[in-house]
Amino acid sequence: MSMEHVLRHSARAKAMRVSVYPDARVVVTVPRFFSALTLQRFLGKHAAWIQRAVGRTKDKRVIRLARKDIPALKKRAEAYLGARCAYFAALYGVQFKKISIRTQRSRWGSCSRSGNLSFNYKIAALPERVADYIIVHEICHLLHMNHSKTFWDAVAQVVPEHREIRKELRNTVIVFR
Repeated sequence: MSMEHVLRHSARAKAMRVSVYPDARVVVTVPRFFSALTLQRFLGKHAAWIQRAVGRTKDKRVIRLARKDIPALKKRAEAYLGARCAYFAALYGVQFKKISIRTQRSRWGSCSRSGNLSFNYKIAALPERVADYIIVHEICHLLHMNHSKTFWDAVAQVVPEHREIRKELRNTVIVFR
């Protein structure tokens, strides 16, 4: 089977491993000593899984960023979040204690019971309307620490298209080069 993939050699690998990344890259990690025939058998055996995994990435919106831009992205996030959180908190008549900007893998934001807001620095790479939705979502948790109907009604007051934006956000992947 001929499949486009990146081959990585690893001195620490004990077995072959295949990874499909959100931007549809297929990376095969192999131990130091292996044969080309073994690799072809491995890819053939996992071809259906690889095709399904690549297929799941088809509708994703990929935002590519350079690693060297991370410090600038964090600064931009800090400035943007400070201003927008203050604006939306005033709009809802709530107060927060502090804003933290973090490196998170699976969350865009969170709100603690003590009123601290935490956001992923990658929010600065998102379109403004999507970033604002995330901020509104967390600000609304200052009113309702759950995802009840009253919570979503509060979100909808400022972001009536929140369902579409959530779907867009789920289909957005940020990839570093």
